[in-house]
Amino acid sequence: MADSDVGAASDAYGSEGGGKRSGRAVTVAAAGVLAMATLAVGCGPQDPGADALRQPPARATTAPPAPSSSPTDDGKGATGAVTTEPAPTTPPASPSAPQQPAEPVPAPPPTARPSTAPPPPRVLLRTGSEGPHVRELQARLRQIGHFGRTPTGYYGTVTAEAVRSFQVKRGTEATGATDTVTWRKLLAMTRTPTADELDPPTERPVAEPDERCLTGRVLCISKKSRTLAWMIDGRVVSAMDVRFGSEYTPTREGEFPVFWKSRDHVSTLYDTPMPYALFFSGGQAVHYSADFAANGYGGASHGCVNVRDKAKVAALFDQVKNGDKVVIYW
Repeated sequence: MADSDVGAASDAYGSEGGGKRSGRAVTVAAAGVLAMATLAVGCGPQDPGADALRQPPARATTAPPAPSSSPTDDGKGATGAVTTEPAPTTPPASPSAPQQPAEPVPAPPPTARPSTAPPPPRVLLRTGSEGPHVRELQARLRQIGHFGRTPTGYYGTVTAEAVRSFQVKRGTEATGATDTVTWRKLLAMTRTPTADELDPPTERPVAEPDERCLTGRVLCISKKSRTLAWMIDGRVVSAMDVRFGSEYTPTREGEFPVFWKSRDHVSTLYDTPMPYALFFSGGQAVHYSADFAANGYGGASHGCVNVRDKAKVAALFDQVKNGDKVVIYW
């Protein structure tokens, strides 16, 4: 401020006070007035430490105040109360890494519905099957008139035709094979076969034995009844159905000894299996025939005595010895 201004102010001040003062006194008074005016407009102190000593102590809070938005923000609201903001629970996303949209979760595939269709019938027995189950099938079919012979235990063309006939009459698929449907229907219409029905001695009654069969160990074979009786000292031990050769290859008649036993024999002349063969005259023998078991008396042998019951001829093979008699007669 210029000296002329100070003087003018001093003059004015002096005139208002009604008395004379020296120039130095006026100048000091003017400086004091200027200092008070400066404090009244809000300028901050140059010594922050000294100003802090004059501030009242801050009240304790349970959470730190929010960060200052400017150098003059003192954290006070309009009413003068201290305000706090809760700390964020998750950090804000970085502005340099924009959030990627979430990938859609694929829906689970639809659950396949179980099929309501009934399972196809399972085949139990068919052509070529052998054993006690085939024998029971044949015995049950015989009870109701579909199988016209004694059970053999072998599932051949005759058995297949009998099964097919039963299936046609009962309205099921005529395959000739015994499936679960056919078997259940057959069980419902028949009873459990007896031992004689399952294993009858022969299809026809055993003929009166030739007198040569009444002594010793003899295979007594009747062409008339088409039966074989295994006899020991005039007693029938077992009996079975047999067939013979055709008119072109006839089976010899007479009395012969068993001279050779061959369990798994195969004919070298006809390339035909001859299991449980008991040879009695040249190449002629008593043996099991799968063709006889399958087709019955519709065929013929090449001169041998065919047996269609495999279990019976197998037992016979184990009992007969070389030297035992074979008697073939009408």
